[in-house]
Amino acid sequence: MAIPSRRLPLTALRTFEAAARHLSFKNAAEELSVSATTVSNQIRQLEKDWGCRLFHRKTRAVILTEAGASLASVLSKAFADIREEAEQHMVATRKTITIAVGPIFGARWLGPRLAKFGRDHPDIDLIVHHGARINNAEQMETDIVVDWGIGEWADIEATKLMETRYSPIVSPKLIAQHGPLSHPSALTQHTLIHQHDRSEWRNWFSLAGLPNQGFNNDVVVFDSNVVQRSVKDGQGVALGVFPFLDDDVQDGVLVKLFEIDLLPTRAYHLLTRVGARKRKDLRAVCNWIEAEAAGVV
Repeated sequence: MAIPSRRLPLTALRTFEAAARHLSFKNAAEELSVSATTVSNQIRQLEKDWGCRLFHRKTRAVILTEAGASLASVLSKAFADIREEAEQHMVATRKTITIAVGPIFGARWLGPRLAKFGRDHPDIDLIVHHGARINNAEQMETDIVVDWGIGEWADIEATKLMETRYSPIVSPKLIAQHGPLSHPSALTQHTLIHQHDRSEWRNWFSLAGLPNQGFNNDVVVFDSNVVQRSVKDGQGVALGVFPFLDDDVQDGVLVKLFEIDLLPTRAYHLLTRVGARKRKDLRAVCNWIEAEAAGVV
């Protein structure tokens, strides 16, 4: 039986969609500029009116039920379609495109090119957000995402932008204080700085002929910019991500210790929702980024 239109409260559905996307009433409330109590009350009313539970409520988290996950999927697509349709009919002299990027890509690659983008596309406002790793289109909160992966995302059009390579980097300060590092085994005399986990260093040592190399003193850091800052301050040795650090090496800010480059299986990709490039302004941004990455602009 069809649900009467009076039982389709759009405000509550928008609230539910935000809570489902964040899996947090608190974060949804912050996005919508309402209180967490308001979010909770609206969702409870939905559950009462429709006679089904949308969330399992835990002590410090909420988890979508099967019905909640199904509704969230439909709403996410519906709101995206509404937003896209509205943007198609809006009369504006400038268009706004949002893009989410990780810290090192944003700071080392996109950031230095923003002024050039503004000159090349003065009619487009590019809004840059901090991006987290995503798995599918439902997790996209911006028009475009630059993510690092093997090229497999659900319901997403992905174009490879660039590959990276890893190699140990240190500050000239560390070499001046402790002397040169002439062999890969000497690296463990200093603090090894990992990003995310220890797998990349293990893979690099194996490539360097030291598959069983242990770590005497190490630390795990998740933010790539913090990794670079720590290395520049002489706090230890990290695997530098190239080509992002080519300029620092050429300028003598960092030292690339060995010509042993680890080539990861993942690469940077430009991600958009299926069919999104039909929008002229979004397509222009994608084409510009891809051309810059290819070095032909």
